[in-house]
Parts: sequence; structure tokens; C-alpha cells
Amino acid sequence: MTAAYLKKYMLLLVLGVLTTVQSQHTQSTKNQGWISLFNGKNLEGWKVGDNASTFSVEEGTIKVAGPVAHLFYLGDVENHNFQNFEFKASVMTRPGANSGIYIHTRYQEDGWPEHGYEVQVNNSQEDWKRTGSLYGIVDIMENYASDNEWYTEYIKVEGDRIIVKINDIVVVDYTEPKNPKREGNSTNRTLKGGTFALQGHDPGSVVFYKDIKVKALP
Repeated sequence: MTAAYLKKYMLLLVLGVLTTVQSQHTQSTKNQGWISLFNGKNLEGWKVGDNASTFSVEEGTIKVAGPVAHLFYLGDVENHNFQNFEFKASVMTRPGANSGIYIHTRYQEDGWPEHGYEVQVNNSQEDWKRTGSLYGIVDIMENYASDNEWYTEYIKVEGDRIIVKINDIVVVDYTEPKNPKREGNSTNRTLKGGTFALQGHDPGSVVFYKDIKVKALP
């Protein structure tokens, strides 16, 4: 091996190492601040009241299948009280399934959560309000995800603004008014801080959740 060849080889080797380090740093920066809320093994940090059997852990996912029930995050992250944040989860629905992700909500033993907003999970059920809808507030009819396929549901709350993305497509960009007019069961559909909850809607709805993460914002 000549000296010139050796020098060229060493230069390529150094460049390769630098490229790898830079790639790892970029990936680390990209993931910085994201904290997992689900360990993929059990429901540690989560709590459900009535119909607890609706939720189970199956092959690293939270499986939702059974009577009406809601699984609330009550773990240590931010003392389960989130104000401004980014949230994301991988979701897969079976045909005819209905579910939802609640934000700024509070634990309840039973019934539909009274506090916070529901972000819809529904790609084919008879309810026309489709996945990504800010349920009853900003409802969308278009499908941005399909049954039997994993998709990403992303929610960002900053101040009085809520952004929902499905597979990186913005489907909702809502700013809560200073004095939102809410009536009946929607009285507490406001941003007052709180936790997350996953919805079990009915016995015919089968939904899977995984990679549930949050990034707290100032």
C-alpha cells in the first residue's frame, strides 16, 4: 500500500466517521424532548375506571376493544398535568372502529370525559366526523387515514391554539376564543390544562395505539 493510497484511505475513513456522528447528532436533536407515555409492556402510569377490560396490552400496543371506557394517563411525566405540548401516537383502526384521544381532560370513573377536547379516531364508522376532527368543534368529513394501516396522529397545544396533523397533514388549526360559547355537555370543552385519555367507544370498535409520546412546551 503506497503512502498516497494510505493517506486517501485514512481521509475517507475520517469522513465516514464524521458523517455517522453528524447523522446520530441530527437524529438525537430531532428526538430531543420527546418522552414516552407507554412502555409497550403494561399499562403502568395509566388508569381506567369502569370496563377496565376494554384496554389490554398486545404485542407492544394498547388494544382497545370492548364497552365504553376511557384510559387516562396518570403517570409521573409533568405530574400528568399538561398545558402546552406536542403529542403524537401511532394508531391503527379496524373497519367500523370509533375512538378518540382526549386532551386537557381529568380522570373519571365512568361516562364520557367532561373536561377538555376529543381528537377523533374514526376512518369508517357511521359517525361522519372523521379522524383528526376536534370533535364537535372543528369537524372534518375527509379521510386522511385508512383502516388496517398504521398512521400518525399529532396534536399540538400552545396557548389558545390547537393544531392536529394526520400523517404530517394539518387537518385542524383552531384558536379558542377568549370566552368560548359552550352549552350542555360541552360546558368544559376548554383549554384549562389536564391529562390525556384514550377512548373505548363501543364493543364493535377495535383500535390499537403505540409509540405514545409527548414533548412539553413552555
